[in-house]
Amino acid sequence: MPDTKRDVLIIGGGHNGLVTAFYLAKAGFKPLVLERSAQIGGAAITDEFHPGFRVSTLSHSAGPIRPDIVRDMQLEKHGARFITPDACVTALSPDGRALSLYQDENKSAQAISAFSQKDAARYPEFAKSLGKIGKVIAEALATTPPDIDHPNSADLWSMLKAGRALRNLGKRDMYRVLRWGPMAVADLVAEYFETELLRAVIAARGIFGTFLGPWSAGSSLQLLIRAAGDPHPAGSAMFTAGGMGAVTQAMASAAQAAGVEIRTSAEVIEIRIKDGATTGVLLSTGEEITAKAVISNADPKRTLLKLTDPIHLTPDFVQKMQHYRGNGTVAKVNLALSGLPNFAAAKNGNASALKGRIHIGHEIDYLERAFDEAKYGNFSRQPYLEVTIPSLTDPTLAPDGKHVMSIYMQYAPYKLKGGWEDRNGDAQRKALGQTVVQTLAQYAPNLPELILTHQIITPLDLEENYGLTGGQIFHGDLALDQFFTMRPLLDWARYRTPVKNLYLCGSGTHPGAGLTGGSGANAAREISKALKK
Repeated sequence: MPDTKRDVLIIGGGHNGLVTAFYLAKAGFKPLVLERSAQIGGAAITDEFHPGFRVSTLSHSAGPIRPDIVRDMQLEKHGARFITPDACVTALSPDGRALSLYQDENKSAQAISAFSQKDAARYPEFAKSLGKIGKVIAEALATTPPDIDHPNSADLWSMLKAGRALRNLGKRDMYRVLRWGPMAVADLVAEYFETELLRAVIAARGIFGTFLGPWSAGSSLQLLIRAAGDPHPAGSAMFTAGGMGAVTQAMASAAQAAGVEIRTSAEVIEIRIKDGATTGVLLSTGEEITAKAVISNADPKRTLLKLTDPIHLTPDFVQKMQHYRGNGTVAKVNLALSGLPNFAAAKNGNASALKGRIHIGHEIDYLERAFDEAKYGNFSRQPYLEVTIPSLTDPTLAPDGKHVMSIYMQYAPYKLKGGWEDRNGDAQRKALGQTVVQTLAQYAPNLPELILTHQIITPLDLEENYGLTGGQIFHGDLALDQFFTMRPLLDWARYRTPVKNLYLCGSGTHPGAGLTGGSGANAAREISKALKK
């Protein structure tokens, strides 16, 4: 087939790929986005998994998306309607009690007072410090990591601004920033609160999606990263009418309006390289597309060790990339329900408490024990769960009177002892689904009888069906040694790769904090500068 010549190619139509494409189009380029799936969106998609029942298949809440990206792309004008319930998260206890934290700080403190007056008094103080620190970190997340060996004037100015912002926090909060990052999140929350349920729901924010437990050093870092986009200590809840697929559909619409071309069912199987520079890509159909630059929204390992022939990379770089950590720990279970489960949190008709996120993992030791099983290759039999019932805020997702439930299950290791597909077929998958339902049934006893069908997605499925190497939802662990100037590798944190005109824009780059669009926006800024030179 004759080559098709293009300006800029973007591999992968997930949210970061679409954000990158949008900003490059605004900068005067003509990007072509190639998505291997039949629908755009990557991990932010909505599917019908049972007749009349639709759910956010993977990601079920926004990052939240950076406000400047929402504004620049005019996502609401392109059809995205964001839903922010009053209750951010409701943490359930086996003794039947529930703790709800709200968008309103004072309302949260009032709910905490039923457990501890001391904690209720300290919560606003903690929230205020976290919010102040989050603003400083947000500035760092929106910048390009500096070139450590040869910083240019922009790098020096950026570091100066960051240092000034840190200093302006005041002595106490500046000390907290430096101290909190390397800490175990269990230690951090224990310094402020005595209520185990409150400790656990805040600590969970520091371990979600990682191969870390609450007692792991550095687990507080992810809590701080998340606070940069959302200052609520336990995180807020931001959903989208129509599921998360509506967000990426709006992004695709905005990108196309800016001049981006999008092709679905276009799987890239090789990045073409000649004389140390990329020349384009090869599709599974045999079609070759040449381009001035190729930008990959796939994870770093998939991009540089699978789509790229390692012969074009130095042995030292290949070895470092092989050791870039990214073993998934999250499974996803989606349920179609004939009615609303009877949770203790919904007693006396208080269903509003279930409209946000529902947290299962009532104490720090519970979370750590769940992690212990994963360390030895088993999925947790008493897992940490984050649950949403999106049909409570968006009834269009299910038939009248019926509901959908979306569940993150942790810990489910990618490297499962015996493998996810055993000689008995999918016994491990079924066992995981049963574990999730049995765990939830402790808090909503009628749940099993309401289930019409379920969808179970393991870390192996995340890799094979959704292109997430190792089943890692963040394209690589968020850890102290894989953050900022070291994401994905030291000397390669500025969206470039060793191959000329081959760039990265996915969550495996800085800041890599989930569905925020930050990596895509940062990458577009730096790639635009490089290409214009």
